[in-house]
Amino acid sequence: MGERREYDVIIIGGGPAALAAAVYAGRAQLRTVVLERAGFGGQVALTHAIDNYPGFPKGVSGPELTELMKAQAERFGVETAIDEVMRLELDGDRKVAHGRDAVYRAEAVILAMGADPRKLGVPGEEELRGRGVSYCGTCDAPFFRNKRVVAVGGGDTALKEALFITRFAREVALVHRRTEFRAERIYQDEVRREPKIRLELEAVVTRVLGETKVEGVEVRHVRTGATRRLDTDGVFVFVGTEPNTKFLENLFPAAAGRHLPTDKDMMTTIPGIFAVGDVREDSYRQVATAVGEGATAGIAAEHWIAKRRAGG
Repeated sequence: MGERREYDVIIIGGGPAALAAAVYAGRAQLRTVVLERAGFGGQVALTHAIDNYPGFPKGVSGPELTELMKAQAERFGVETAIDEVMRLELDGDRKVAHGRDAVYRAEAVILAMGADPRKLGVPGEEELRGRGVSYCGTCDAPFFRNKRVVAVGGGDTALKEALFITRFAREVALVHRRTEFRAERIYQDEVRREPKIRLELEAVVTRVLGETKVEGVEVRHVRTGATRRLDTDGVFVFVGTEPNTKFLENLFPAAAGRHLPTDKDMMTTIPGIFAVGDVREDSYRQVATAVGEGATAGIAAEHWIAKRRAGG
């Protein structure tokens, strides 16, 4: 068992929602720790440009915004640590987070673990991951300079990433199962104007082809069932995300691996445990809304702790 550390608030996750909550908890002079399993910023840290976050008229990169938020939280005395929480338990009036390196105890916990990219689940995908199959255009597009790639998806992320990939690839085949995209109209218009993007609508990828690297994909037309091969050097998958909530099965059996429902204060069904950002049900999955949810949870946690300590 690792070292036991006592806090008022534990924040699990290190993205914008977590860091916003940390700023408010720190300003309230609550002993607060932010636990991030890998790198601070979450998916935002992999975003080359954020154009819709208020206060940055020329946009801001994900890593830059992350560093600013982290530094602000630390200025208010918040501790940050790289540690993966494996289990969360209740111990009387305390919440106990079991990390790989230590055991953290606090009155309140704010869950902000974010989400991981959803897989296609087709043959060849896992075998060729990292050898042409990618889930992050911002990370891997430079490896496909002057090459042909396939991008899969129809939401905001898919279209934004496809547009970014055109900075490097000579051609992007955008595969989507429907005739219309789910993305905001501005991204749809940009994609349709981009000469490097070729639309493959009413189609799904059924297999990733190649032995030691991606050489193509098999696609199936959703109405006719006809299949054909698209030669490609890479496959970028943007078909949504899965919230990192599986480790909470003991506390939230019905929601483990799914989004967590909350009230208006971001409180879950367990008093003193809050959920924000991509793990929360009905979240808009935007940086600005994640920050708002984090701020709400930080304030609500402060009020909840104060009320308990006052005997309310």
